[in-house]
Amino acid sequence: MFQKILIANRGEIALRVLRACKELGIQTVVVHSTADADAMHVRLADESVCIGPPPSRDSYLNIHQIVAACEITGADAVHPGYGFLSENAKFADILAAHNITFIGPSGDHIRIMGDKIEAKRTAKRLGIPVVPGSDGAVTEEKEAKRIASEIGYPVIIKASAGGGGRGMKVAHTEADLEVALQTARSEAGAAFGDDAVYIEKYLQKPRHIEVQVFGDGFGRGVHFGERDCSLQRRHQKVWEEANSPALNAEERSRIGSICATAIADLGYSGAGTIEFLYENGEFYFIEMNTRLQVEHPVTEAITGIDLVHEQIRVASGGGLSVKQEDIKFNGHAIECRINAEDPRTFTPSPGTITHFHTPGGLGIRVDSGVYSGYRIPPYYDSLIGKLIVHGRNRVECMMRLRRALDEFVVDGIKTTLPLFRDLVGNADIANGDYDIHWLEKYLAKEE
Repeated sequence: MFQKILIANRGEIALRVLRACKELGIQTVVVHSTADADAMHVRLADESVCIGPPPSRDSYLNIHQIVAACEITGADAVHPGYGFLSENAKFADILAAHNITFIGPSGDHIRIMGDKIEAKRTAKRLGIPVVPGSDGAVTEEKEAKRIASEIGYPVIIKASAGGGGRGMKVAHTEADLEVALQTARSEAGAAFGDDAVYIEKYLQKPRHIEVQVFGDGFGRGVHFGERDCSLQRRHQKVWEEANSPALNAEERSRIGSICATAIADLGYSGAGTIEFLYENGEFYFIEMNTRLQVEHPVTEAITGIDLVHEQIRVASGGGLSVKQEDIKFNGHAIECRINAEDPRTFTPSPGTITHFHTPGGLGIRVDSGVYSGYRIPPYYDSLIGKLIVHGRNRVECMMRLRRALDEFVVDGIKTTLPLFRDLVGNADIANGDYDIHWLEKYLAKEE
């Protein structure tokens, strides 16, 4: 087991990893920018190192400074959390060159899954169902029209190196395709430094289903069930739940087994999430995230297994603590992402939190790094906390969520809490009847 872990992140995920380390008796080091000197994870860590000014590129994305912090403090491993350097293959390689363990998959696996085209090829080879579309990058309009005609309109054009909805355009007809192709390539080049795009069939009313997987790096793989992340705004997840209200037991078992087998065959090490669009009983691979997800707590709630503990155990060479038959699913869990944003316009709302009160009681968990008097800096992601609620079934979970949202108080800034109070009372949400387009349509009606 590791002696000292450096946590290369900030906010609630840094605090989440820190708590797991403390439970395992591992010393902790956190890095922080000057803007985060008073952050909760900095206060609670055994050691802290300031690695630069507020901009991420000068601090949390500064590989040289993070490696130096490891060497100064004697950290023998780094947990990257999510975001920032968590899916940076170069970072994983550099740590390995300095004999520091990256708590995550190999640089090679990060590269494969970070390239959307190569990821799709790999998924297909491993027996994972994929969305019909091009086998590689598409550069010519003539080729794009041929592929679109074969798979049928509408189609979606995606950036190969993309994420977060950038470099994605939908074409409903051949007349739309030329502009969509040019726009997607332009956006991809500006956002990612790579204008390669590919084409897929655009599904009309799919759900976003993702499967939590783990590999031990030695040919064993397991799955921890699925999460439904269909409530999204601009391709950003807002509300996640496990299990999905759209799947039956047979579908759940089938897709879970496919993913666990694929991870084993890949020789993958650590946590990963295989993401799908689901429509009319069929799953279509869209991407794999080679890191811990923001929404991992809902999986922990229904399995009772600490996924960060598993990450650390696997990275230290201890293998997985469970076999597939040991993983049992209990009840239902929902997570709401609480952002420092206007609940209608979604404009960021940095500032000082004058009062912060979290809900409590059976089945309630709040992951947050903020507190009364904390000043939210304007430089980073607006996520300030996650409300996770667990119940014996979805009905109980929704009732408990309604109560917890009423208890949650954040004063001094605007947050998305009012949005969730609206959603929990909506009939479609109560019935689990929604798809990836539902939230944006709902918000458009409210304007």
